Amino acid sequence: MILVYIFITLGTFLAMEFVAWFAHKYVMHGFLWYLHKDHHQHNKGFWEKNDAFFLIFAIPSAACYVLGSAVNNLFPLFFVGIGISLYGVAYFLVHDIFIHQRFKIFTRTNNKYLKAIRKAHKIHHKHLTAEDGECFGMLIVPPKYIKEAK
Repeated sequence: MILVYIFITLGTFLAMEFVAWFAHKYVMHGFLWYLHKDHHQHNKGFWEKNDAFFLIFAIPSAACYVLGSAVNNLFPLFFVGIGISLYGVAYFLVHDIFIHQRFKIFTRTNNKYLKAIRKAHKIHHKHLTAEDGECFGMLIVPPKYIKEAK
């Protein structure tokens, strides 16, 4: 049974890349652009309105923890919550720390994949408006950026 829970957790983590891509393209660059806009058009200060998405995306994870713990036949939802949380941790480490350097921890790398992640995100941020965006994912990057990484 433990393998099923591991599979649910890892499957949820992997699925979250596509959920995040969809949310980024159609929600953050759509009807909630007013929250995401300051992430593309930087203002001074540590906090951005965009940081509200941390809480917005934490709600489904928390709901899965609660429902999975409280209702016996919904126990697998607990592991869905873990998968969502692990993606949130990966997002924080990759997006906020590695890419945007909100904390100066990982500033340099020679890894082609990590360089490709940074490049794809840089291409995404060249667009200062909600329209004409590209590279909405975080962990899956177009192969051309991996090939271009030196």
